[in-house]
Amino acid sequence: MSRFRALLQASLNATKRALVWNAEDLVPPSEKYIFNFNSKEELKRWHLYSDSEYGGLSSASLEIKESGNGSSGTGLFSGNLSLDVSERSRWNITRSGFCGMRSKKIYTENWVNSPGQQEDNSWQAFVFVPKDNWYIAKIPLARYLPTWRGNVIDAKLEMNPSRVVGMSLSANAEGGIPDARSGPGDFLVEIDWIKALRMQ
Repeated sequence: MSRFRALLQASLNATKRALVWNAEDLVPPSEKYIFNFNSKEELKRWHLYSDSEYGGLSSASLEIKESGNGSSGTGLFSGNLSLDVSERSRWNITRSGFCGMRSKKIYTENWVNSPGQQEDNSWQAFVFVPKDNWYIAKIPLARYLPTWRGNVIDAKLEMNPSRVVGMSLSANAEGGIPDARSGPGDFLVEIDWIKALRMQ
């Protein structure tokens, strides 16, 4: 295809996109599903990690639990938190007892992030979830704290929502919210969906 013809085709495609615009391009919806744990396809969007990558002995799994009543399934994030470290570890880690599930890059067009930007910071919010009950946790961006390697950075930084490119959930044997149950052992978190809410 000639250079002129390619330029003409690109111009026509841009014109078509401009004529068939979507209202969400101007004003994003007030809420949007980012992750919906209703099928095994959802598992492909996540990567599991644990201290075992550095010589720890914790383990994690993520699976979809099919419901028996015809409704969609839910995600089961489970595993075992161990404070022990393998004697043959080539890493000199000082803290073990963590597992997590990290999303692959998410691109939500103009809703949350700007595709192509690199992630610079890691932000963390603590969530307390009551045992054996479904709970909808709403976490405002202001509750997220900047972190480096799991430690909170003591600095006044503001999260830029346009640079959010992924998220993760983690379970830790130590630290967290005061009065929350913690320590080594088995854990299980059932997840139905994760949404983004526009509050303004």
